[in-house]
Amino acid sequence: MPVISRFYGMIIKMFFLASEHNPPHIHVVYGEYVGVIDIRTLQMIQGDLPNKALKIVQEWTQIHQKALLEMWETQDIKPLPPID
Repeated sequence: MPVISRFYGMIIKMFFLASEHNPPHIHVVYGEYVGVIDIRTLQMIQGDLPNKALKIVQEWTQIHQKALLEMWETQDIKPLPPID
């Protein structure tokens, strides 16, 4: 699963296996926590990320929403800068 970005101990990934499905989403790994974030709505659709980590990931996803949706459509994964 390609890594898109890393920041504050979080790893952001996106992958395309036969089991992947809509809605467009990213996977977040934060220590022992994981989350699946809907790129369009910014909501966690699966997982157990702590609230503070979720807010940071939602902010980052909103900043990079256009690029993330393009990656989802083209399956051309590129690194994105971390949140400041």
